[in-house]
Amino acid sequence: MIVFLVLPRVKRGKTMLQKRLLLQENYDKIINQFENAVRKYPMSQTQEQIKRRRTFAIISHPDAGKTTLTEKLLLYGGAIQLAGSVKGKATARHAVSDWMELEKQRGISITSSVMQFEYEGYCINILDTPGHQDFSEDTYRTLMAADSAVMVIDAAKGIEPQTRKLFKICAMRHIPIFTFINKLDREARSPYDLMEELENEFGIGTYPMNWPIGCGQDFKGVYDREKREILAFTEFHRGQNRIKAVECTLEDGDKLDELIGAKLRAVLTDDIELLDGAGYEFDIDEVRAGRLSPVFFGSALNNFGVEPFLESFLRMTMPPLPRISGDEIIDPFDERFSAFVFKIQANMNKAHRDRIAFMRICSGKFVREKEYFHVQGGKALRLAQPQQLMAQERAVIDEAYAGDIIGVFDPGIFSIGDTICEKGMDARFEGIPTFAPEHFAGVERVDTMKRKQFEKGIMQIAQEGAIQIFHEPFTGVEEVIVGVVGVLQFEVLEYRLKTEYGVDIRRRPMPYEVVRWVDNDDLDIRSLNLTSDTKWVQDFRGNNLLLFTSEWCVNWALQKNEGLVLREFNRE
Repeated sequence: MIVFLVLPRVKRGKTMLQKRLLLQENYDKIINQFENAVRKYPMSQTQEQIKRRRTFAIISHPDAGKTTLTEKLLLYGGAIQLAGSVKGKATARHAVSDWMELEKQRGISITSSVMQFEYEGYCINILDTPGHQDFSEDTYRTLMAADSAVMVIDAAKGIEPQTRKLFKICAMRHIPIFTFINKLDREARSPYDLMEELENEFGIGTYPMNWPIGCGQDFKGVYDREKREILAFTEFHRGQNRIKAVECTLEDGDKLDELIGAKLRAVLTDDIELLDGAGYEFDIDEVRAGRLSPVFFGSALNNFGVEPFLESFLRMTMPPLPRISGDEIIDPFDERFSAFVFKIQANMNKAHRDRIAFMRICSGKFVREKEYFHVQGGKALRLAQPQQLMAQERAVIDEAYAGDIIGVFDPGIFSIGDTICEKGMDARFEGIPTFAPEHFAGVERVDTMKRKQFEKGIMQIAQEGAIQIFHEPFTGVEEVIVGVVGVLQFEVLEYRLKTEYGVDIRRRPMPYEVVRWVDNDDLDIRSLNLTSDTKWVQDFRGNNLLLFTSEWCVNWALQKNEGLVLREFNRE
C-alpha cells in the first residue's frame, strides 16, 4: 500500500533559513500525517526499515572524549569486541574510527568516519567528526548528513572555541543536540556552571537527564531523574556488561547514606529539589526542534553512563528527517531513492588505491545494480560496489535505506554536493558551501620525474575538499598554490602525498590571508588596478580568484576598479 503525504511547498524566493524554518515548523505535521496513515494501512518493508534508522554526528573540541565515546557505543552495539585507544602509543590498540595512519600517530581525528551497527531494533549510523579546528570544513560537510548531533564536553574545561563553532552550525540547521558531559571521574567544574554556560553561550535550554554525585576521587555515580535510580560508579567497569542500577528514592535517607554517604546525600537531595523546582521542564518537541538539549553526565573512558545515554538518546531522537530540494521538501518515507554526496575519500584501501564517495540516502530504498540518475552529470549510472562502512572496513551490500550512509566507487565523476536519484525524480539538495582558505603555500615536487603522481595526488586530495589548489595563469610556473582552512592540513597533504602517491614535496609559505572569487564574467584581470602584493590565480575549474595579504588590499581593489564584484565563497 502506497501512502501519500501532503508536504508543504516551499515558495520561490524564500531564503535558505526561511526554508529550514518552514521545514522545522511542518515536520511534526508531516510525522502526524504519516502515523495517522499507518494506523489505516500497513507499512511497507521500506518504510519499516526507514523508521528504525538513526543517523547522528558526534562533535566536540579536541580531547573532550568524542572518539572514546564513539568506541563505547560501538562496543554496546556489538560492532567491536574491544575498545581501542585514541592516544598515539605504538603498543596500544587504536580507535576504530581513527583509521588513517597519521591519526594513530598524532592521537587526533583528522578525517570523519562512518560506522553502522544494530542495537535493540535500531539501525544506527554514527558519523565521528574531527574535533580540531583545522579540519572544521570536513566536520561541517559531515553535519550536513546528520539528523541530530551529540556534543561531548569535558567536565573540567566546559565549552571551548571549536565547540562554539560546531554548535552554531547545528543551530543554523536546527539539528537536535544531545549533550554528554564527560570525564566526571576527574576533577570537574560545578554541573550548574556547565549548564549555565551552555544556556548562555548557545541560547538554548538544558535538561539534565541524570545528575552527578560528586566528581574526581569523590565521584560516586549519577542519579537518574526519570527512573529515580542511582547508577553507582566503579572505575574498573570497562566491559560491555550492563551496570545494575540501584532503585532508591530521595526520601530513603538510610539507603542513600549507605550508597553515597551522608554528605553527598544531602547535596544530592538539595540539587534535585532545585532542579525540579527551578529548572526547565522536559519537552520532547523542544528537544526535536533543537531548542532544549538533554544533558547526560558520565565517563566514556570508564564506560560509565554510556549505555543509559544511548538508550535515552535513541528513544528521543527521530527517524530520518525531510530534506529541502529546491522548492520542494523530500519526504524520507517516499519510496523513490534519492541521495547526495557529502564526502569523497581516496586511498582508504591501500591494496586497491580506490576512491570512495560517501552518500547520505535521503529517501526511499537503494538497490544494488539498479540504474539511477546523476543530476549534475546529467546521465544514468549504476553505482558500482555499494558498501556499508565501519570506518576503514567495508562490506558490499545489496540494499540500503533513507538515513543510511553508503560508500560507492567513484571513477572521478562525483563532486561534493552532487545528487543521485530515481529516474524522473527532480531532486537537487541544498549545496554544501566551501570554506574560504586562510593559509596559503606554494607546493612543488622534489623529484621532477614524478610529475604524473604529483598531479594525480594533489588533484584527488583537492577533489575531496581537504585543500583548495590554484595556479598562476599564463606564467608557465609548475608550482601549485595550496589554500587550507587550518595549517595542519599542510602536514596531512605532505604525509598523504608521500605515503599514498610516493611523492616528496617542498612547501613555501605565502603571505596571503584573504581570497576572493571574481564574479565578473567579461573582465580582463590583467587590466585591474591592484596592490603589488595581490596575486591573480585560477582554481582547477578555471574560475578567477584574487589572493590578498589583508582586507585593506581587498577594499583597495574594490575602490580602484569600478564595477569589480568579489565573492567570499565559491558558487559551486
